[in-house]
Amino acid sequence: MDEIKLMIQKAREAQAYYEANFDQEAVDKIVKIVTKTVYDHAEELAKLAVEETKMGVYEHKVAKNRNKSKGVYWNLRDKKSVGILGIDEKTGMIEIAKPMGVVAGVTPMTNPVVTPMSKIAFALKTRNAIIISPHPKSKECSSLTVKYILEALKPMNIPDGLVQIVAEPTLDKTQELMRECDVIVATGGMPMVKQAYSSGKPSYGVGAGNVQVILDRNIDYYAAAEKVVTGRSFDNGIICTGEQSFSYPEEMHDVVMDAFTKAGAYVCNKEEREKVISAIFEDGHTARDVVGQFPAYIAKKAGISIPEGTRVIVVESNGKFGVEDPISKEKMCPVMGAFPYKTFEDALTIAETNLRYEGNGHSAAIHSNNQGNIIKAGTTLTVSRLVVNAVSATTAGGAMQNGLAVTNTLGCGSWGNNSLSENFTYKHLMNVTRVAPLKLTLPIPSDEEIWK
Repeated sequence: MDEIKLMIQKAREAQAYYEANFDQEAVDKIVKIVTKTVYDHAEELAKLAVEETKMGVYEHKVAKNRNKSKGVYWNLRDKKSVGILGIDEKTGMIEIAKPMGVVAGVTPMTNPVVTPMSKIAFALKTRNAIIISPHPKSKECSSLTVKYILEALKPMNIPDGLVQIVAEPTLDKTQELMRECDVIVATGGMPMVKQAYSSGKPSYGVGAGNVQVILDRNIDYYAAAEKVVTGRSFDNGIICTGEQSFSYPEEMHDVVMDAFTKAGAYVCNKEEREKVISAIFEDGHTARDVVGQFPAYIAKKAGISIPEGTRVIVVESNGKFGVEDPISKEKMCPVMGAFPYKTFEDALTIAETNLRYEGNGHSAAIHSNNQGNIIKAGTTLTVSRLVVNAVSATTAGGAMQNGLAVTNTLGCGSWGNNSLSENFTYKHLMNVTRVAPLKLTLPIPSDEEIWK
């Protein structure tokens, strides 16, 4: 029997035992252990992730490991996922939670620690088994993450095979895993997500991110710039929720650029603009060698000089947007576009056009004191989440204070060719049986009452 089929068989046996022998209390203890393990090993796992993938920022990965593990646990700690979920008082309908079976968790090299952690937590919360298939270029740190989790879970006597990882991942193995499992959670590049959707199995995939930020009038541009630069520089720009471009009132150009400069950004002149664009894009896509690299590396490649300690490189638009200006695209490095607007409606048009060029359905952000404009942006933009007056990079994936489920898998809805337009979490790995008796005491309205 080949490797994947053997892993699937072990997972099925383990899942059946887990479902039959672990109650809600035990499941909740297990989820706490899974998340706390990554919290406790945050520094070591962050160091290995940077060394192995050669991208991102160590300190940011430490923060991500700690904050995501805390956030995932805090979200899940009081949620029912075993047995009877509830009874409808009006109809008497009973909802009963059931596992889906064996989960295939495909994870990316951009988040090689927290993505396996969260998928394992979601799967075990709902009494599923899970097999992680990591990106080949992050297999060591992902494998160590799973190893630490399994060691920590030993006192809980979980069955062997409940949590597994493909030690030497390949495209063929991942494809076979997706064919043999019961449900797929695919986080990574669009080709992998498309393969998940074409596997014949229920799949949750993600879309490309290209977070557009709108700076409204009558705000503190210095405070907003600090948040935007913090988001764009986080983990050197490899976070899908990270700010990518911002639009601002044209009459505030000098104030806005001063605010960004004081926040640690370097604003390119027209000649430098073209050099940076040529350096970060190849064949219309982010060049592989700049992904997750520091601004100093990008500046050196572009042949420009920037101040030491620059956090982000800002490239102003060519007066156009969308397909007519390449800086409108997603940039997997700490470079961002800047677009002036005349009216707030123009800002919405810029953001929406850039999203439709790339990143449709994912996320956007707005810094505003005008609730009407915030609602207008939420109504107009084709995104699954709109972050308000906060750092998108660290809050669009869920935060304790914003109501979004903490996750590393963000659905983009039909706009992004996804089946999900919310943050993926435990409930998406749970089947529900609805026991529906007729409640004969409920009055049935007459035809006259229905149609009047």
